Amino acid sequence: MPLIPIYTWTKGVRKVEMSRKTFRKLPWAQGVVLFVCVIVAMLLANLPFTRDAYHNFLETSLTITTVTPHGGGFSFPREMTVEKFINDILMVIFFFTVGLEIKREVVFGELSTPQKAIMPVIAAFGGVIMPAVIYALINHGTGASSGWGIPTATDIAFAVGILSVLGDKVPVSLKVFLTALAIADDLVAILVVALFYGGKINFFLLAIAIVLILLVLLLNKLGEKRPFFYFLPAIFIWVLFYYSGIHATMSGVVMAFLMPMKPRYTKPYYYHKRDRFRRLLAEYDSIPEAGGFPNGPQRHVLRQLSWTSKNCIGLSYRLEHVLNPWVNFCIMPIFALANAGVTIPSLEYFNIAQFSPELGSVSMGIFLGLLLGKPLGITLASFLAVKTKVGAMPANSSWKMLFAVACLGGIGFTMSIFVDTLSFGEQLPEVTAQLRDMGKVAVLMGSLCAGLLGSGLINFVHKIEKA
Repeated sequence: MPLIPIYTWTKGVRKVEMSRKTFRKLPWAQGVVLFVCVIVAMLLANLPFTRDAYHNFLETSLTITTVTPHGGGFSFPREMTVEKFINDILMVIFFFTVGLEIKREVVFGELSTPQKAIMPVIAAFGGVIMPAVIYALINHGTGASSGWGIPTATDIAFAVGILSVLGDKVPVSLKVFLTALAIADDLVAILVVALFYGGKINFFLLAIAIVLILLVLLLNKLGEKRPFFYFLPAIFIWVLFYYSGIHATMSGVVMAFLMPMKPRYTKPYYYHKRDRFRRLLAEYDSIPEAGGFPNGPQRHVLRQLSWTSKNCIGLSYRLEHVLNPWVNFCIMPIFALANAGVTIPSLEYFNIAQFSPELGSVSMGIFLGLLLGKPLGITLASFLAVKTKVGAMPANSSWKMLFAVACLGGIGFTMSIFVDTLSFGEQLPEVTAQLRDMGKVAVLMGSLCAGLLGSGLINFVHKIEKA
Protein backbone atom coordinates (compact mmCIF):
# COMPACT_ATOMS: atom_id res chain seq x y z
CA MET A 1 0.00 0.00 0.00
CA PRO A 2 2.69 2.63 0.83
CA LEU A 3 4.10 2.24 -2.68
CA ILE A 4 1.08 3.98 -4.25
CA PRO A 5 1.33 7.33 -2.43
CA ILE A 6 5.13 7.24 -2.75
CA TYR A 7 4.83 6.67 -6.50
CA THR A 8 2.16 9.39 -6.79
CA TRP A 9 4.32 11.84 -4.83
CA THR A 10 7.40 11.04 -6.94
CA LYS A 11 5.39 11.49 -10.14
CA GLY A 12 4.11 14.85 -8.85
CA VAL A 13 7.65 16.00 -8.03
CA ARG A 14 8.74 15.06 -11.53
CA LYS A 15 5.85 17.05 -13.01
CA VAL A 16 6.81 20.08 -10.90
CA GLU A 17 10.44 19.70 -11.95
CA MET A 18 9.47 19.47 -15.62
CA SER A 19 7.15 22.48 -15.26
CA ARG A 20 9.95 24.50 -13.66
CA LYS A 21 12.36 23.66 -16.47
CA THR A 22 9.74 24.38 -19.12
CA PHE A 23 8.86 27.74 -17.53
CA ARG A 24 12.51 28.74 -17.29
CA LYS A 25 12.95 28.23 -21.04
CA LEU A 26 9.99 30.42 -21.99
CA PRO A 27 11.22 33.72 -23.55
CA TRP A 28 8.88 35.81 -21.39
CA ALA A 29 9.56 33.95 -18.12
CA GLN A 30 12.28 36.32 -16.91
CA GLY A 31 10.08 39.34 -17.54
CA VAL A 32 7.25 37.81 -15.49
CA VAL A 33 9.61 37.02 -12.59
CA LEU A 34 11.05 40.55 -12.64
CA PHE A 35 7.59 42.10 -12.74
CA VAL A 36 6.50 40.06 -9.71
CA CYS A 37 9.68 41.11 -7.86
CA VAL A 38 8.94 44.77 -8.62
CA ILE A 39 5.45 44.41 -7.11
CA VAL A 40 6.85 42.62 -4.05
CA ALA A 41 9.55 45.27 -3.59
CA MET A 42 7.00 48.10 -3.81
CA LEU A 43 4.82 46.37 -1.22
CA LEU A 44 7.74 45.75 1.13
CA ALA A 45 8.83 49.39 0.84
CA ASN A 46 5.36 50.84 1.49
CA LEU A 47 3.43 48.56 3.84
CA PRO A 48 3.62 50.00 7.39
CA PHE A 49 4.67 46.70 9.00
CA THR A 50 7.47 45.91 6.48
CA ARG A 51 8.77 49.34 5.42
CA ASP A 52 11.35 49.85 8.20
CA ALA A 53 12.56 46.24 8.16
CA TYR A 54 12.99 46.36 4.37
CA HIS A 55 15.15 49.50 4.37
CA ASN A 56 17.08 48.47 7.51
CA PHE A 57 17.95 45.14 5.91
CA LEU A 58 19.28 46.84 2.75
CA GLU A 59 21.37 49.20 4.90
CA THR A 60 22.86 46.38 7.01
CA SER A 61 26.66 46.63 7.00
CA LEU A 62 28.67 43.75 5.52
CA THR A 63 32.09 45.35 5.97
CA ILE A 64 34.77 43.32 7.74
CA THR A 65 36.91 45.59 9.94
CA THR A 66 40.28 44.59 11.41
CA VAL A 67 41.80 46.54 14.28
CA THR A 68 45.51 46.52 15.09
CA PRO A 69 46.87 46.64 18.66
CA HIS A 70 48.02 50.22 18.06
CA GLY A 71 44.53 51.44 17.27
CA GLY A 72 44.74 51.34 13.46
CA GLY A 73 42.46 49.29 11.28
CA PHE A 74 41.33 48.35 7.85
CA SER A 75 37.83 47.78 6.49
CA PHE A 76 37.03 45.55 3.49
CA PRO A 77 35.08 46.01 1.37
CA ARG A 78 34.76 49.76 1.84
CA GLU A 79 31.36 50.83 3.27
CA MET A 80 29.71 47.62 2.07
CA THR A 81 26.01 47.18 2.80
CA VAL A 82 23.52 44.59 1.57
CA GLU A 83 22.35 47.01 -1.14
CA LYS A 84 25.91 47.79 -2.25
CA PHE A 85 26.73 44.07 -2.20
CA ILE A 86 23.90 43.51 -4.66
CA ASN A 87 24.81 46.49 -6.87
CA ASP A 88 28.61 46.17 -6.72
CA ILE A 89 29.18 42.40 -6.49
CA LEU A 90 26.14 40.48 -7.74
CA MET A 91 25.74 42.93 -10.62
CA VAL A 92 29.33 42.18 -11.63
CA ILE A 93 28.09 38.69 -12.53
CA PHE A 94 25.21 40.24 -14.49
CA PHE A 95 27.57 42.51 -16.44
CA PHE A 96 29.97 39.60 -16.93
CA THR A 97 27.15 37.57 -18.52
CA VAL A 98 26.07 40.55 -20.65
CA GLY A 99 29.69 40.92 -21.77
CA LEU A 100 29.81 37.23 -22.76
CA GLU A 101 26.61 37.63 -24.80
CA ILE A 102 27.89 40.77 -26.53
CA LYS A 103 31.21 39.08 -27.33
CA ARG A 104 29.39 36.07 -28.81
CA GLU A 105 27.21 38.31 -30.97
CA VAL A 106 30.22 40.33 -32.11
CA VAL A 107 32.23 37.22 -33.02
CA PHE A 108 29.55 34.94 -34.46
CA GLY A 109 26.09 36.48 -34.09
CA GLU A 110 24.00 39.45 -35.17
CA LEU A 111 26.89 41.93 -34.80
CA SER A 112 29.56 39.75 -36.43
CA THR A 113 29.76 41.60 -39.77
CA PRO A 114 29.45 45.29 -40.67
CA GLN A 115 26.39 44.50 -42.79
CA LYS A 116 24.63 42.82 -39.85
CA ALA A 117 25.77 45.25 -37.18
CA ILE A 118 25.47 48.65 -38.81
CA MET A 119 21.67 49.04 -38.76
CA PRO A 120 20.98 48.00 -35.12
CA VAL A 121 24.12 49.80 -33.91
CA ILE A 122 23.08 53.07 -35.58
CA ALA A 123 19.54 52.61 -34.24
CA ALA A 124 20.94 51.94 -30.75
CA PHE A 125 22.94 55.18 -30.82
CA GLY A 126 19.84 57.05 -31.93
CA GLY A 127 17.93 55.42 -29.07
CA VAL A 128 20.58 56.64 -26.63
CA ILE A 129 21.08 60.18 -27.92
CA MET A 130 17.44 61.25 -28.24
CA PRO A 131 16.36 60.35 -24.65
CA ALA A 132 19.53 61.97 -23.29
CA VAL A 133 18.75 65.17 -25.25
CA ILE A 134 15.12 65.24 -24.04
CA TYR A 135 16.24 64.73 -20.44
CA ALA A 136 18.98 67.36 -20.74
CA LEU A 137 16.58 69.94 -22.20
CA ILE A 138 14.10 69.43 -19.37
CA ASN A 139 16.74 69.41 -16.62
CA HIS A 140 19.19 71.96 -18.05
CA GLY A 141 20.72 74.09 -15.31
CA THR A 142 19.26 72.04 -12.44
CA GLY A 143 20.98 69.80 -9.93
CA ALA A 144 19.41 66.78 -11.62
CA SER A 145 21.20 67.27 -14.95
CA SER A 146 23.63 64.40 -14.26
CA GLY A 147 20.80 61.88 -14.63
CA TRP A 148 20.76 62.09 -18.44
CA GLY A 149 22.00 58.48 -18.73
CA ILE A 150 18.99 56.99 -16.93
CA PRO A 151 16.51 56.89 -19.86
CA THR A 152 19.08 55.71 -22.44
CA ALA A 153 18.94 51.94 -21.79
CA THR A 154 16.72 49.11 -23.05
CA ASP A 155 15.85 46.06 -20.97
CA ILE A 156 16.28 43.15 -23.38
CA ALA A 157 14.41 40.65 -21.17
CA PHE A 158 11.15 42.61 -21.09
CA ALA A 159 11.36 43.81 -24.70
CA VAL A 160 12.07 40.39 -26.22
CA GLY A 161 9.58 38.79 -23.82
CA ILE A 162 6.75 41.01 -25.10
CA LEU A 163 7.74 40.27 -28.71
CA SER A 164 7.58 36.54 -28.02
CA VAL A 165 4.08 36.89 -26.54
CA LEU A 166 2.94 38.80 -29.65
CA GLY A 167 4.03 35.85 -31.79
CA ASP A 168 3.94 36.15 -35.58
CA LYS A 169 2.44 39.65 -35.51
CA VAL A 170 6.02 40.95 -35.73
CA PRO A 171 8.26 39.88 -38.64
CA VAL A 172 11.22 37.71 -37.64
CA SER A 173 13.59 40.29 -39.10
CA LEU A 174 12.29 42.95 -36.68
CA LYS A 175 12.64 40.57 -33.74
CA VAL A 176 16.26 40.02 -34.71
CA PHE A 177 16.65 43.79 -35.21
CA LEU A 178 15.34 44.61 -31.72
CA THR A 179 17.47 41.88 -30.10
CA ALA A 180 20.64 43.12 -31.83
CA LEU A 181 19.68 46.71 -30.99
CA ALA A 182 19.25 45.82 -27.31
CA ILE A 183 22.66 44.11 -27.29
CA ALA A 184 24.30 47.17 -28.87
CA ASP A 185 22.31 49.33 -26.45
CA ASP A 186 23.76 47.35 -23.51
CA LEU A 187 27.27 47.99 -24.82
CA VAL A 188 26.61 51.73 -25.09
CA ALA A 189 25.08 51.74 -21.59
CA ILE A 190 28.18 49.99 -20.24
CA LEU A 191 30.37 52.68 -21.82
CA VAL A 192 28.14 55.41 -20.35
CA VAL A 193 28.49 53.94 -16.85
CA ALA A 194 32.25 53.49 -17.22
CA LEU A 195 32.90 56.99 -18.56
CA PHE A 196 30.38 59.17 -16.72
CA TYR A 197 29.22 57.43 -13.54
CA GLY A 198 32.41 56.39 -11.79
CA GLY A 199 33.99 58.14 -8.83
CA LYS A 200 37.22 60.04 -8.41
CA ILE A 201 39.81 57.94 -10.24
CA ASN A 202 42.92 56.57 -8.51
CA PHE A 203 45.21 56.28 -11.52
CA PHE A 204 47.82 54.20 -9.68
CA LEU A 205 45.34 51.41 -8.87
CA LEU A 206 43.83 51.72 -12.35
CA ALA A 207 47.31 51.29 -13.87
CA ILE A 208 47.85 48.10 -11.86
CA ALA A 209 44.47 46.81 -13.06
CA ILE A 210 45.39 47.59 -16.68
CA VAL A 211 48.71 45.72 -16.32
CA LEU A 212 46.87 42.72 -14.89
CA ILE A 213 44.32 42.87 -17.74
CA LEU A 214 47.15 42.93 -20.28
CA LEU A 215 48.72 39.88 -18.63
CA VAL A 216 45.43 38.00 -18.87
CA LEU A 217 45.11 39.09 -22.51
CA LEU A 218 48.61 37.76 -23.13
CA LEU A 219 47.66 34.43 -21.58
CA ASN A 220 44.63 34.33 -23.88
CA LYS A 221 46.77 35.02 -26.94
CA LEU A 222 49.22 32.31 -25.88
CA GLY A 223 46.35 29.82 -25.90
CA GLU A 224 45.71 29.37 -22.19
CA LYS A 225 42.22 27.86 -21.71
CA ARG A 226 42.15 26.78 -18.06
CA PRO A 227 39.58 28.68 -15.93
CA PHE A 228 41.91 29.21 -12.94
CA PHE A 229 44.13 31.61 -14.90
CA TYR A 230 41.09 33.83 -15.58
CA PHE A 231 39.05 33.56 -12.37
CA LEU A 232 41.87 34.46 -9.95
CA PRO A 233 42.89 37.65 -11.86
CA ALA A 234 39.19 38.55 -12.12
CA ILE A 235 38.96 38.83 -8.31
CA PHE A 236 42.00 41.13 -8.15
CA ILE A 237 40.72 43.23 -11.07
CA TRP A 238 37.37 43.67 -9.29
CA VAL A 239 39.15 44.86 -6.12
CA LEU A 240 41.35 47.28 -8.09
CA PHE A 241 38.35 48.68 -9.97
CA TYR A 242 36.36 48.98 -6.74
CA TYR A 243 39.05 51.11 -5.06
CA SER A 244 40.23 52.97 -8.18
CA GLY A 245 36.95 54.86 -8.77
CA ILE A 246 35.92 52.95 -11.92
CA HIS A 247 32.60 51.29 -11.13
CA ALA A 248 33.34 47.73 -10.02
CA THR A 249 30.77 46.21 -12.39
CA MET A 250 32.97 47.22 -15.31
CA SER A 251 35.48 44.57 -14.22
CA GLY A 252 32.87 41.97 -15.17
CA VAL A 253 32.59 43.34 -18.69
CA VAL A 254 36.36 43.52 -19.12
CA MET A 255 36.88 39.95 -17.96
CA ALA A 256 34.04 38.72 -20.19
CA PHE A 257 35.84 40.04 -23.26
CA LEU A 258 39.05 38.30 -22.15
CA MET A 259 37.46 34.86 -21.77
CA PRO A 260 38.63 32.44 -24.49
CA MET A 261 35.97 31.43 -26.98
CA LYS A 262 38.08 28.78 -28.67
CA PRO A 263 37.86 25.34 -27.05
CA ARG A 264 40.83 23.71 -25.39
CA TYR A 265 40.57 20.79 -27.79
CA THR A 266 40.53 21.64 -31.48
CA LYS A 267 38.31 20.11 -34.14
CA PRO A 268 41.08 17.79 -35.46
CA TYR A 269 41.73 16.64 -31.89
CA TYR A 270 38.03 15.91 -31.39
CA TYR A 271 37.88 13.83 -34.58
CA HIS A 272 41.05 12.08 -33.45
CA LYS A 273 39.31 11.23 -30.18
CA ARG A 274 36.11 9.87 -31.76
CA ASP A 275 37.46 6.32 -31.74
CA ARG A 276 38.29 6.75 -28.07
CA PHE A 277 34.73 7.89 -27.45
CA ARG A 278 33.43 4.74 -29.10
CA ARG A 279 35.77 2.58 -26.99
CA LEU A 280 34.68 4.35 -23.79
CA LEU A 281 31.00 3.89 -24.64
CA ALA A 282 31.61 0.21 -25.41
CA GLU A 283 33.51 -0.12 -22.14
CA TYR A 284 30.62 1.54 -20.28
CA ASP A 285 28.09 -0.89 -21.81
CA SER A 286 30.21 -3.84 -20.73
CA ILE A 287 30.39 -2.78 -17.05
CA PRO A 288 28.16 -4.97 -14.83
CA GLU A 289 25.25 -3.21 -13.08
CA ALA A 290 26.32 -3.65 -9.48
CA GLY A 291 26.52 -1.40 -6.42
CA GLY A 292 24.07 1.25 -7.57
CA PHE A 293 24.18 3.70 -10.44
CA PRO A 294 26.73 4.85 -11.30
CA ASN A 295 29.19 2.45 -9.73
CA GLY A 296 32.94 3.05 -9.57
CA PRO A 297 33.93 1.85 -13.07
CA GLN A 298 30.96 3.70 -14.61
CA ARG A 299 31.96 6.96 -12.89
CA HIS A 300 35.49 6.57 -14.22
CA VAL A 301 34.26 6.23 -17.81
CA LEU A 302 31.73 9.06 -17.43
CA ARG A 303 34.42 11.42 -16.07
CA GLN A 304 36.62 10.77 -19.09
CA LEU A 305 33.70 11.36 -21.48
CA SER A 306 32.70 14.53 -19.62
CA TRP A 307 36.23 15.92 -19.52
CA THR A 308 36.83 15.48 -23.24
CA SER A 309 33.41 16.75 -24.38
CA LYS A 310 33.53 19.74 -22.00
CA ASN A 311 36.87 20.88 -23.32
CA CYS A 312 35.59 20.76 -26.88
CA ILE A 313 33.44 23.81 -25.94
CA GLY A 314 35.04 27.21 -25.30
CA LEU A 315 35.18 28.55 -21.74
CA SER A 316 33.15 31.62 -22.74
CA TYR A 317 30.25 29.48 -24.03
CA ARG A 318 30.33 27.19 -20.98
CA LEU A 319 30.22 30.13 -18.56
CA GLU A 320 27.38 31.81 -20.44
CA HIS A 321 25.35 28.59 -20.42
CA VAL A 322 25.92 28.05 -16.68
CA LEU A 323 25.40 31.66 -15.57
CA ASN A 324 22.36 32.62 -17.66
CA PRO A 325 19.74 30.83 -15.51
CA TRP A 326 21.32 32.17 -12.31
CA VAL A 327 21.44 35.72 -13.66
CA ASN A 328 17.91 35.64 -15.10
CA PHE A 329 16.14 33.95 -12.20
CA CYS A 330 18.28 34.80 -9.18
CA ILE A 331 20.53 37.84 -9.54
CA MET A 332 18.13 40.03 -11.53
CA PRO A 333 15.14 39.28 -9.26
CA ILE A 334 17.32 40.09 -6.23
CA PHE A 335 18.38 43.33 -7.92
CA ALA A 336 14.73 44.18 -8.57
CA LEU A 337 13.77 43.41 -4.96
CA ALA A 338 16.54 45.64 -3.66
CA ASN A 339 16.23 48.57 -6.06
CA ALA A 340 12.59 48.75 -7.16
CA GLY A 341 11.33 49.19 -3.61
CA VAL A 342 10.57 52.91 -3.69
CA THR A 343 8.53 54.42 -0.88
CA ILE A 344 5.57 56.20 -2.43
CA PRO A 345 5.67 59.73 -1.02
CA SER A 346 2.74 61.40 0.69
CA LEU A 347 1.09 64.47 -0.81
CA GLU A 348 3.04 66.70 1.57
CA TYR A 349 6.23 65.36 -0.03
CA PHE A 350 5.40 67.13 -3.28
CA ASN A 351 4.85 70.46 -1.54
CA ILE A 352 8.50 70.91 -0.57
CA ALA A 353 9.62 72.21 -3.96
CA GLN A 354 11.87 74.72 -2.24
CA PHE A 355 13.85 71.77 -0.81
CA SER A 356 14.37 69.97 -4.11
CA PRO A 357 12.82 71.71 -7.14
CA GLU A 358 14.31 69.08 -9.47
CA LEU A 359 11.94 66.31 -8.34
CA GLY A 360 9.35 67.03 -11.02
CA SER A 361 11.83 67.72 -13.80
CA VAL A 362 13.82 64.52 -13.23
CA SER A 363 10.63 62.43 -13.34
CA MET A 364 9.41 64.14 -16.51
CA GLY A 365 12.82 63.86 -18.18
CA ILE A 366 13.06 60.13 -17.55
CA PHE A 367 9.44 59.38 -18.39
CA LEU A 368 9.45 61.30 -21.69
CA GLY A 369 12.94 60.06 -22.51
CA LEU A 370 11.79 56.44 -22.32
CA LEU A 371 8.30 56.84 -23.76
CA LEU A 372 9.09 59.28 -26.60
CA GLY A 373 12.86 59.62 -26.86
CA LYS A 374 13.66 55.94 -27.39
CA PRO A 375 11.20 55.20 -30.23
CA LEU A 376 11.85 58.54 -31.94
CA GLY A 377 15.63 58.13 -31.68
CA ILE A 378 15.58 54.53 -32.93
CA THR A 379 13.22 55.31 -35.81
CA LEU A 380 14.96 58.51 -36.96
CA ALA A 381 18.41 56.91 -36.82
CA SER A 382 17.13 53.90 -38.77
CA PHE A 383 15.47 56.19 -41.33
CA LEU A 384 18.72 58.12 -41.89
CA ALA A 385 20.69 54.86 -42.18
CA VAL A 386 18.31 53.50 -44.84
CA LYS A 387 18.08 56.77 -46.80
CA THR A 388 21.86 57.18 -46.89
CA LYS A 389 22.12 53.48 -47.85
CA VAL A 390 24.44 52.83 -44.92
CA GLY A 391 21.96 50.29 -43.51
CA ALA A 392 19.14 48.18 -44.92
CA MET A 393 15.52 47.99 -43.82
CA PRO A 394 14.69 44.69 -42.04
CA ALA A 395 13.06 42.28 -44.49
CA ASN A 396 9.25 42.08 -44.73
CA SER A 397 8.78 45.06 -42.41
CA SER A 398 7.34 48.56 -42.71
CA TRP A 399 8.17 51.86 -41.06
CA LYS A 400 4.94 51.72 -39.07
CA MET A 401 5.84 48.33 -37.62
CA LEU A 402 9.44 49.39 -37.01
CA PHE A 403 8.23 52.40 -35.00
CA ALA A 404 5.84 50.16 -33.03
CA VAL A 405 8.68 47.76 -32.21
CA ALA A 406 10.95 50.74 -31.37
CA CYS A 407 8.45 51.74 -28.68
CA LEU A 408 9.43 48.56 -26.83
CA GLY A 409 12.95 49.99 -26.72
CA GLY A 410 11.58 52.42 -24.11
CA ILE A 411 11.41 49.60 -21.56
CA GLY A 412 14.46 50.65 -19.59
CA PHE A 413 13.96 48.87 -16.26
CA THR A 414 17.19 47.01 -15.26
CA MET A 415 19.91 49.22 -16.72
CA SER A 416 17.92 52.43 -16.18
CA ILE A 417 17.41 51.67 -12.49
CA PHE A 418 21.08 50.71 -12.21
CA VAL A 419 22.20 54.04 -13.70
CA ASP A 420 19.71 55.79 -11.41
CA THR A 421 21.48 54.28 -8.39
CA LEU A 422 24.70 55.94 -9.58
CA SER A 423 23.24 59.37 -10.41
CA PHE A 424 22.84 62.63 -8.48
CA GLY A 425 25.75 61.90 -6.12
CA GLU A 426 26.82 65.54 -6.18
CA GLN A 427 23.71 66.55 -4.22
CA LEU A 428 23.15 66.54 -0.47
CA PRO A 429 22.54 62.93 0.72
CA GLU A 430 18.85 63.51 1.49
CA VAL A 431 18.30 65.25 -1.86
CA THR A 432 20.17 62.46 -3.69
CA ALA A 433 17.95 59.83 -2.08
CA GLN A 434 14.79 61.69 -3.12
CA LEU A 435 15.99 62.22 -6.68
CA ARG A 436 16.90 58.55 -7.01
CA ASP A 437 13.53 57.45 -5.63
CA MET A 438 11.67 59.72 -8.04
CA GLY A 439 13.91 58.48 -10.83
CA LYS A 440 13.05 54.85 -10.07
CA VAL A 441 9.32 55.64 -10.03
CA ALA A 442 9.71 57.41 -13.40
CA VAL A 443 11.64 54.43 -14.83
CA LEU A 444 8.93 52.00 -13.73
CA MET A 445 6.11 54.19 -15.08
CA GLY A 446 7.95 54.99 -18.32
CA SER A 447 8.83 51.33 -18.91
CA LEU A 448 5.27 50.22 -18.21
CA CYS A 449 3.78 52.82 -20.57
CA ALA A 450 6.37 52.04 -23.26
CA GLY A 451 5.50 48.34 -23.06
CA LEU A 452 1.78 49.02 -23.28
CA LEU A 453 2.22 51.54 -26.11
CA GLY A 454 4.47 49.22 -28.10
CA SER A 455 2.18 46.22 -27.65
CA GLY A 456 -0.90 48.25 -28.60
CA LEU A 457 0.74 49.76 -31.70
CA ILE A 458 2.03 46.37 -32.86
CA ASN A 459 -1.47 44.90 -32.65
CA PHE A 460 -2.95 47.97 -34.40
CA VAL A 461 -0.37 48.00 -37.22
CA HIS A 462 -0.73 44.25 -37.68
CA LYS A 463 -4.50 44.60 -38.18
CA ILE A 464 -4.03 47.46 -40.67
CA GLU A 465 -1.38 45.64 -42.72
CA LYS A 466 -3.34 42.39 -42.65
CA ALA A 467 -6.55 44.04 -43.85
